Amino acid sequence: MKRLFFGVLMLLKVSSTNAQVRVVLDSWFNNEHIKDASGKLISYHYKWEETGNGGFSQFGEAFKRNGGTLSTLYEKPTAERLAKADLYIIVDPNSRKETPDPKFVESKDIKVITEWVAKGGVLLLMANDSANVELKHFNELAANFGIHFNNDLLNHVSDDQHFKQGAFIIIDNPVIRTARKIFMKDICSLSLSGPAYSILKDGDNDIIAVAQYGKGVVMAVGDPWLYNEYTNGRLPKDFQNDKAADDVAKWLIGQVKK
Repeated sequence: MKRLFFGVLMLLKVSSTNAQVRVVLDSWFNNEHIKDASGKLISYHYKWEETGNGGFSQFGEAFKRNGGTLSTLYEKPTAERLAKADLYIIVDPNSRKETPDPKFVESKDIKVITEWVAKGGVLLLMANDSANVELKHFNELAANFGIHFNNDLLNHVSDDQHFKQGAFIIIDNPVIRTARKIFMKDICSLSLSGPAYSILKDGDNDIIAVAQYGKGVVMAVGDPWLYNEYTNGRLPKDFQNDKAADDVAKWLIGQVKK
């Protein structure tokens, strides 16, 4: 196996709480639509209730197992709306290619989200390879935390006969504690500065990063890699993305200060 990963010494304090953590998934910046069986347009792709390959139902179950309650924000994030969130997830913001009316991350959104993190919010940013995500405006938000999603593509997997092309071996990782072999394909790398530090590398490339900002925490990753297609048992049995989903959910919930 060509990739080995190690944890960093610097760890954020993990808090414990009996209160349920409010996990809110964005569906404003990522809001693609398809027609259901009745012909009605419905929002899809990385949704809690979506049980198909492109959904986040398995990731959602991991949050629930670890003390989270799930909801979706279909409106623009405001201070009032984010006050109802402890953990906010933005995944794969849409480009014009993906939807005729994309909602880009604007300066007002950046101010609201950054201030929410500074007050103690936990933010998960999940990008994608540059052909499948709107990076320009997403990077304007990420820059506040010392993170930049690069316009590149790593770990291209040609087909389902070549899963090993997306294989990562995990060793002593501070977040992915129980999964030992994971799968990530067609990802973008990160450039880091300021408070951001890497927790997962592919050679010299940073893939997952964490930053402490004010009283809050940000995690950034170059792919929405924990969607159902790669957590529902479809992968070869030696991959453990299901365990990784639980590891990530547990760590994120542990950062929430109640």
